[in-house]
Amino acid sequence: MEKYVIRNITRPTGSEIAEFRKLDVSTVYEAQGKMGLMHYDLKPILRGASICGPAVTAICHAGDNLMIHAAIEICKPGDVLVITTVGQGVAGMIGELIVTALIRRGVQAVVIDSGIRDVAQIRELGFPVWTKAVLSQGTTKNKGGWVNAPTVCAGVSVTPGDLIMADDDGVVLVKREYMPVALESSKQRLQREAETKEKIARGEISLDFYNLRPVLEKERVAYYESEEEFQKAHVSSK
Repeated sequence: MEKYVIRNITRPTGSEIAEFRKLDVSTVYEAQGKMGLMHYDLKPILRGASICGPAVTAICHAGDNLMIHAAIEICKPGDVLVITTVGQGVAGMIGELIVTALIRRGVQAVVIDSGIRDVAQIRELGFPVWTKAVLSQGTTKNKGGWVNAPTVCAGVSVTPGDLIMADDDGVVLVKREYMPVALESSKQRLQREAETKEKIARGEISLDFYNLRPVLEKERVAYYESEEEFQKAHVSSK
């Protein structure tokens, strides 16, 4: 299979990204039909960070970060570098020096389905990373791979230029061609949430405004006025 680097990709417009920056991961994930959420084992090393930008992909061989170095040259300001590997591995694929170089290129974050190291230094730099492992084990730099090729990261198919959003709740992807629909659906969801908050503020109960009482009845969930009533009912039934 040919190994390659694609220098230029189609990215979302600045105005499109700005609209999605107003949203959060959970809202977008729910609004697009519970799609695009990457596996729960990807964790942020920097709490409170929230990012949104186009994906640049780097596909490496496990334990070798040559293609991450190739990707640094290709990245543009605002990009999110998505790193995956051929083969399983959790070696420290990036560290302080690579992150420093990415910051210099204007990259806003890394999402990596592998490991990283130099976490204390990366946190001090204030650079957001979502990773599945932290490990000091180093890597080689001698195996070719791909930059800006389609890949799968943490169970989600990623095409270069797709929108990546991440915060403390996780990482979600929005396909480039689906962005207008996802944005409109997210806005509608926020409106419904605002209406729900108003109901809660008025003292309404979620069992009622979500019409959940019939579900409880269907599931035969019994109610008792007290522990004594519960105990009496169960003693008498023996």
